[in-house]
Amino acid sequence: MNNAKLSKLLKHINMDTELLQLWRCANINAVDRSGINDHGEVHIQIVANAALKILRLLVKGGVEPSVVTDHGMAIADAEVIVVLAACLHDIGISIHRNNHERYSVLVGYPKARSLLDGIYEEPELTIISAEVMHAVIAHHAKEICLTLEAGVLKVADALDMTEGRSRIPFENGKLNIHSVSAQAVESVDIEKGDDRPIKLSIKMANSAGIFQVDELLRHKLNSSTLENHVEIVAKIANETERRLIETYNF
Repeated sequence: MNNAKLSKLLKHINMDTELLQLWRCANINAVDRSGINDHGEVHIQIVANAALKILRLLVKGGVEPSVVTDHGMAIADAEVIVVLAACLHDIGISIHRNNHERYSVLVGYPKARSLLDGIYEEPELTIISAEVMHAVIAHHAKEICLTLEAGVLKVADALDMTEGRSRIPFENGKLNIHSVSAQAVESVDIEKGDDRPIKLSIKMANSAGIFQVDELLRHKLNSSTLENHVEIVAKIANETERRLIETYNF
């Protein structure tokens, strides 16, 4: 899809040295100072790409974004929201890992308006900024999403779980179910679903990876707006394919 607004936003993001440094500061607090998994620039890229793919599959499946339904804006604007929210959702870790969603809103609102400068004018500038901040605050596992776009970010964030990249914080080098299960997930593919707009195909080296799906993805799906639009299929090495949508009643 040709989205001129999104293209311009991406140029602003790539040129913003402050945002790049916030990602680096967040990752230092997460990895170097707290000893937990990556929350930096690589994570941002993975989440932004996943969020955009999920949103486009939902739209193809006939699901309307909230900014279209509630504000009369366009699908292109929903794409701007999910990508910008992905870029800002963890910058609060530059302040502290605990309660970082709220710190991300604190730091993110002025940054969102700055990055959207020249792309939107009022009142659309404030609408988009507010929708982005809702998605940022609602990516917390227990926070209820009120928009489709927020649900997209929440699920995209959870999908960065392959080969040790789990969104469940675990201490590097510590052997427990968190670290073992994180290493068990080999790949996550976002595809067009058979019965629903989206199918998440998860390949695991062993059954320990199911912990990631149950403890992370299930909880995030349950508090998102995507629960009825996603089917999950897992394939464990040397075992038959499992449709976790049935096993776990997502």
